Amino acid sequence: MQTETLLALVEGELNERKALNMTVLDVRGKTSFTDYMVVVTGTSNRHLKALCDYVEAKVKASGVQPLGMEGDMTSDWVLLDLGDVIVHAMTQQTRDNYQLERLWTVGDPIVVEA
Repeated sequence: MQTETLLALVEGELNERKALNMTVLDVRGKTSFTDYMVVVTGTSNRHLKALCDYVEAKVKASGVQPLGMEGDMTSDWVLLDLGDVIVHAMTQQTRDNYQLERLWTVGDPIVVEA
């Protein structure tokens, strides 16, 4: 599957599952392990895990095998590694603390409106 198609699939599923404040970071040329990072906020620890579980199921149904997932129902941060796209689902407090957008961007991030 093309990277942009995978990214669109991930964005669509996250929007459908009510992920908040989605930001897509284009990290091509900044790292060799992925092309895009999608950072979203969830309303609770359960919501974070559910977001990643639904995305995982959607991409598997499309023929993409996820490389792994870190985090569980008690985590403030769940990471889903899809190879060319990595999803970071975080609580607002964790997102504010780690500020991944500032870490990975030099220019403006791409903000996806739901």
